[in-house]
Amino acid sequence: MMHRVALLLLLAAPAAGQPARPVKPARPAAEPSNPDALKNRSGLPVPRFGSLRSGRAYMRAGPGKEYPVLWEYVRPGTPLEITYEWNIWRRVRDADGTEGWMDRAMLKTERSLQIIRTTRNLHARADLSSPIVLRAEPGVIARITMCEGSWCRVEAQGRSGYILREQGFGTYPGEPVG
Repeated sequence: MMHRVALLLLLAAPAAGQPARPVKPARPAAEPSNPDALKNRSGLPVPRFGSLRSGRAYMRAGPGKEYPVLWEYVRPGTPLEITYEWNIWRRVRDADGTEGWMDRAMLKTERSLQIIRTTRNLHARADLSSPIVLRAEPGVIARITMCEGSWCRVEAQGRSGYILREQGFGTYPGEPVG
């Protein structure tokens, strides 16, 4: 199974937009009582965002290779919210809300943003009145270079621009990045 692939488009005219809902951090889970669950923990905060390291990674129904594969991910850089750690396994959630488990080796700390809901405008500066430099369709994945306040600067295919953070999946409201 594969997730949708979208292309980055050069700008033409503004897109008709719908307001996006900001992603809220998942609730921290209770500490596990199983000593094996405590091994190989990252020490990083949970929940947090990361991204897919590999061009091929499996999301499983549980924390182990004996659990069935729910999805196969094929796009490196796909943002994932890490909501729990159990030994080498990380419970993750994607932009569609699909949850499952991945081996930590399939994930990296580099941050990315996935465009959600509708085609979005990327601006030259963190200001809605600044020129539009790019348009990105839903599903486009861009590397986050920094986020401050309501804006994130992202880069994809050698081009960069500013986008309102609520228009993508991969960062929490108000979270400084970069």
